[in-house]
Formats: sequence, C-alpha cells, structure tokens
Amino acid sequence: MKGSELDRAPDAVLARGCDLGRVVHVLAEAASTNDLAKQAAREGAPHGSVWIADAQTAGRGRQGRAWTSPRGENLLVSVLARIACPAARLPLLSLAAGLAVRDTAAKVLPRRDVRVKWPNDVVVGVYPEQRKLAGILVEATMAGSRVDAVVVGIGLNVHTRIFPDEIAEVATSCALEGGTALDRAEIVADLVAALDRDLAHVAGRGLGLVRARLERADLLRGQRVRGDAGEGIAEGIDDDGRLVVRGDDGSVKRWSSGEVRLAQPSST
Repeated sequence: MKGSELDRAPDAVLARGCDLGRVVHVLAEAASTNDLAKQAAREGAPHGSVWIADAQTAGRGRQGRAWTSPRGENLLVSVLARIACPAARLPLLSLAAGLAVRDTAAKVLPRRDVRVKWPNDVVVGVYPEQRKLAGILVEATMAGSRVDAVVVGIGLNVHTRIFPDEIAEVATSCALEGGTALDRAEIVADLVAALDRDLAHVAGRGLGLVRARLERADLLRGQRVRGDAGEGIAEGIDDDGRLVVRGDDGSVKRWSSGEVRLAQPSST
C-alpha cells in the first residue's frame, strides 16, 4: 500500500520493542479487521499479531452497530492476544483497551480532556459537550469454556473533518480537536505499546494497577446517568467492570451492560 503513512506502521510498531506487534499486517482495505484477526486466530496466528486497514467497509461496533471509515482518514486496528483470561474478565479488557486509546489520544491532544466512557468508548470533553473519538470492540475465540485468544478492535478517528449527518453532532476526531503530529504510523505504535503495558496484567490479575488511572479518566464518575436499568449517580466501576450507580432512593445497582447516557451534571 503505497502513498499512506501506514506504510511505516510495521517499522514504527516494531521499534517499540513490545511483545505485541511483532507481526503487523497493513491492508489498503478490509471489511472488518476484527473478522480478519479472529479468522487468523483460528488458523494459529501468533500472539501479538496486528491488522491495520487504511479503509474499512463492514466494520462493526458494540451491539452490532456499523463502523465504516473512508480511505486515509482514521486508525482501524485489531490486535490478537493469546493471553490466559477467564471469560468473566473480558469486560475488563475493554476498559484496559479504552485506557490505552485514551492515553494514546491524549498524547496528540495535550490541551483537550480525553476520557473513557463506560463500557467501551473514548470521548473528548465533558458533559454536555463530550463527543466520541474512538470505540473499542473486544471479542474472544473460545476452546470449550476457555478463552483461546482475545481480539481487541479499535477505531480511532484521526484525520476526519466531516462526518455523516447521523453522527455529526456526537462524533469528533483528533484533527477537529486540534491534534498535533497526527501520523497514524506513530499513533498506532503508541497504541500497541499502551496495550502491551496493560492488557496481560488486566487479563491475569484484574484492574489492579490500572484502577487509579481508570478512575481519573472515568467520564461518568460523579455524574447523573440514565440507562435501560434506571437512573442515578455513577459512583465508579467495580472489580468486575460493572458500572456502580446509586439511585435517588439510596439503593446501589451494578450495571453490566446496556446503553448509558449522561442525564445532567451532578449538583455535588
């Protein structure tokens, strides 16, 4: 694939010297990088293999939503990790990946407030002006009841300046937020290094050492939220990756899934 900064991605990733990223596939176009990674996992692809596409035509986000991206604009990457991981910890890997994306984006957006929005989005800004910068989709291939491989798919908006009408009011990009040094090869190298730092630790031991960083980056903490399970004040994320919400009656519930919206700023 000539003429794209992604041509340099394999060398940039390898230069970080991580376990992840020793094999990097760069494609001009893919239907879904996650589908490619999952198929390769079933065929025995090694730990740390990475797939990057310059354009994606049939990607998907959480709850089956479409995630398409025109050529040359964004970062579309899937990482295959063969790490010991109980199935119950898969939600924690989405949070770990969100932190990795958040840290990577913050490096090119030093003047912007980049946060993690439970369960698997990265946003810029705070209520009521936050906009989605990236999404994460973690999928697993199973061997019986055991997780055989984990595929972490990430879509990070980098160069896009014009979004489709249906998402124009809620989406943003590094370019629109005044990002500097927007080289996708270097950004993906930083991202793979960030995943390498946290992913295996969280898979093996839970949130542990990343919890303090997650709390600082948590968009919802202390805010009034509304979801399928009700409404209340978000009080953080528990050890199982669930959102802890205190209702107006004082009861505490733990949400494990579902769409969550910010309702209004907390008065506290």
